[in-house]
Amino acid sequence: MAGWVSWAPMGAATLHIVEEFVFPGGFAEWDRRYRPDYRSTITGRLHVVVNALLLLACLQVALLGLTATGVAAWLTIMALLASNGLWHLVGALRTRSYSPGMATGLLLYLPLAAYGYARFVGSGQASPPTALAALAIGGTYHLWGGFLLHRGRRRG
Repeated sequence: MAGWVSWAPMGAATLHIVEEFVFPGGFAEWDRRYRPDYRSTITGRLHVVVNALLLLACLQVALLGLTATGVAAWLTIMALLASNGLWHLVGALRTRSYSPGMATGLLLYLPLAAYGYARFVGSGQASPPTALAALAIGGTYHLWGGFLLHRGRRRG
């Protein structure tokens, strides 16, 4: 049972990336329409680097397993992924168009994060302060990600 939980962020992130760029795809174009001020910094290279780093982080979480460090990392990466699912939903509502990645964000990321937080805090594998710290770190991804895009735009 523990094995699938450790690998779940990797599987969910992989399916999410497939939805964004393969089927149905079109995320890069949608993102440029959604955030025209950042159009010049939303490049293919950016997407490759960000998604490669995401998959490496998910791999690290899986390899750590359900150790104390692994659970904290799992909660952090799932907070990041869940915030990404919400970001896709907000973007779709604002643009009144489908955001590639929204389906996996809402159907995989959010329920998986809720399950993991309930499981790990409920079982005592993560303390409430650890869970809150993971939520704060992972959940702020779009704040610091937006800051970096803005910084890149100012340089370019």
